Order: sequence, then structure tokens, then C-alpha cells
Amino acid sequence: MDSKVKRTPLYAWHCAHQANMADFGGYEMPLWYAGGTREEHMAVLTRAGLFDTSHMAVILVEGGGAFSLLQTCFTKDLSRCIGKDQAPLMAGRAVYGVFLNEKGHVIDDALVYMMDETHFMVCVNAGMGSVIASELEAHVGSHLSTITDFTDCLGKIDIQGPQAARVLGQILENPESAFDKMPYFSFKGHFDSRSSQAGAARLKDKTPILLSRTGYTGEFGFEIFVSPEKCEPVWTALLEAGKPFGIKPCGLASRDSLRAGAVLPLSHQDIGAWSFVNHPWEMTLPWDEEGKGFTKAFRGREAILAPENPFWTFAFAGFDPRKVPAGEGSMVLDEGGETLGEILTCTTDVSIGRHEGTIVSSVTGDAPEGAKIRGLSCGFVKLDRPVSPGSLVVLSDGKRKIKVEIVTDIRPGRTARRPMARMVV
Repeated sequence: MDSKVKRTPLYAWHCAHQANMADFGGYEMPLWYAGGTREEHMAVLTRAGLFDTSHMAVILVEGGGAFSLLQTCFTKDLSRCIGKDQAPLMAGRAVYGVFLNEKGHVIDDALVYMMDETHFMVCVNAGMGSVIASELEAHVGSHLSTITDFTDCLGKIDIQGPQAARVLGQILENPESAFDKMPYFSFKGHFDSRSSQAGAARLKDKTPILLSRTGYTGEFGFEIFVSPEKCEPVWTALLEAGKPFGIKPCGLASRDSLRAGAVLPLSHQDIGAWSFVNHPWEMTLPWDEEGKGFTKAFRGREAILAPENPFWTFAFAGFDPRKVPAGEGSMVLDEGGETLGEILTCTTDVSIGRHEGTIVSSVTGDAPEGAKIRGLSCGFVKLDRPVSPGSLVVLSDGKRKIKVEIVTDIRPGRTARRPMARMVV
């Protein structure tokens, strides 16, 4: 293993429990455990799964100009981004968007958390803390902000699945108050015990955490930010509390299949060094009501409005579990054999199948009795032209060819947005 590859606070635990480890984003991370990816994928959909996400990076943006700095550098319009009424971002809420360069290419995607009017937290991908911190520093100007890179200074654990609140509630000091009025993309508490907000979410042993109702699976769950020395105790406490609920530790392979089935992109793979437009994640851009302009100025704006060499990114679903790996030599063809573009992600969501042409789930009860759900390949393709939903294209690596359908959604019945009251009873 390259000596430059980093390790999370849970590395020793993963090794002691026979995780299959690999380099991901410069960190030695678990891909799967003994039970395998299918078992972990289904645990998240039916019970609960636990993910080590301490490779993610956190940046604090503080000061009187913090809001305006993020408005300049981040795509989402923070003044109109919450709910159907497009209310401004407020304390205790988070929002998803991307950081672009002047060409309109993605530097990284991120969640922005608002602690108060002058205090924001930004969570970015592995290895991107210093990059995004430098981007923000370069645009501070008159924004009067302080940027602090917390890379490798925090532990982060995600608990995902329909039993997540019931498991987590076993180790929280005051689960009723912590879960009260906690909609999707909200958070409570702080990882720093000195913060006035720390008391809003603590464990029974008084450990302060930042508890966020977010995740990267499309399913109900939480992300927990905690000091590194508390990461393993929290992890093991959750596994112990989750035994009656069938919790499983999960690796990055199931995280990948879950997020693809939920139509969630992987930064630097599904979004990256091309114009960030014509894709399933248009909600991250501040389009006006007519969809022809933007409600604010932001970095990369002009390039997005008039992209050079535009591409179109689409989600797809196959007709069986077979996959064609993305990478050099892989391509997307039309049914006549003409090259249309490239494969970005291709994985298998083992919980879904097809019935009379419709994608159904083995979990939600919409599959007919006796149906054999073997899974469907799914993911994203980048094409040099637009195509319509329902179109059939061919994925090929020169050896295998599989036919897939361009779709607007993949796994039905996802639980991420379910009301908290339904998940804690």
C-alpha cells in the first residue's frame, strides 16, 4: 500500500473484521465485508447499514461575508433554496450543490450547512478539503470571511436504512428532542463541545455530535460528525445497539450501488471536467422560473449558459443484472452501432427488476407475488446528443454488449424523504 494513502480512525476496526480494503480518494477504505455487497445493499433497504465516511472533508466558513462568499462560489442560490416555497437557507438546514470553475466544470459537489448567519460548514469529497478551501480563499476579496480546513480532523459515520432512527435513538442522550422537527436535509448539534449548539445532539456519554438527516443512499438515515477519538466508540455502540435490528457494516461497493439506484452522482466520475448542464441534477443550478437564466451570479455562470462542446448526461436501467464496466474502451452505441458517448457509472441495484416493462422493487411490495428479482444494471452515460426517456442504447466494452433504457428515475419507493414520525415509531 502506498505510504501516502491515508487511513480513517476506523481503519484498525475494518481490518480486524476482515473488510476488503482498497484505495479510494487517497484513503484506504472498506469495499465490502464477509457477507458481500448484495447483503449490505439489502440491509440498507430493509434494516440499517453503517458506513465509515471519515474520508470526507469539512471546511468552516465564518464571518460577516460568509453568506455572500458561498453565493459567489457555490451553485445553489442560498437565498431561495428551501422547500416548495424556495425559502432562504436557515440555521439548522443544509443544501446540496456544486463548486464550478470559470469553464463551468465541476471542481467538486458539496453540502453546505448553515449554523447561523455568519457560520457555515461545507462537506466535500475525499481529498478535496484543501482544494475547495483554496477556491474559497481565492474569492474572499471583500467578503470578510475566515476559511478553516478541517480535513482529517473529524470522524464521520453514516447510518442509513428504515431502522436508522430506532438504532440511533438507543445511544442518543435525548432522542425525542433530537428527532423532533427534523425534516430531510436538516441537522442539529455540533461536533465542537464549545459551540452553543453542541447540546442539541449528544450521545448518552455526553459526546457532542453534529447529527444531519442526510446521506448518499437515497434511503432514510443520518450522517454523524464527531471528533476522531470518539469515532470508533460511536461506531461500535451503533453496531451493538443495532444488533436486534439487523444492522450491517457496509463498504463503498454497496454505497455505490445504492447511490446509483437513487440517481445520485459520484463527483469526478459522473460530474467533472465538462460543462455542468444537461443532466439529472439541474436542481443544483439556480434557474429562474422560465428556465432560461439564473437567479444569481456565481462562478461558471456564463459558461453554463453558453457551453462549449456540450454533453448530455442520462440515467439508465438495464433489463438484467449484467454490467459493462466504465473506463477506457467502453462506449455507448445506438441500436445501429453508431457511437453516442461513454459510460460514466455502471453497477447493479440488486433490489429491482422489471414487470411488464416497469421497474419494480423487491422491498416496496410493488413486485408481483412470486416474481424473481435478480437486480438490474444501472448508472449514468454521457452522450454527445440529447435522447428521450425510454430510448434504448447499447453499452459495450468491445466484448460484451447489453441493451439498456434511458430513464428519469431508477429505484422506486426510496425512503430518504419520509416523515420522521413514520420512522421512529
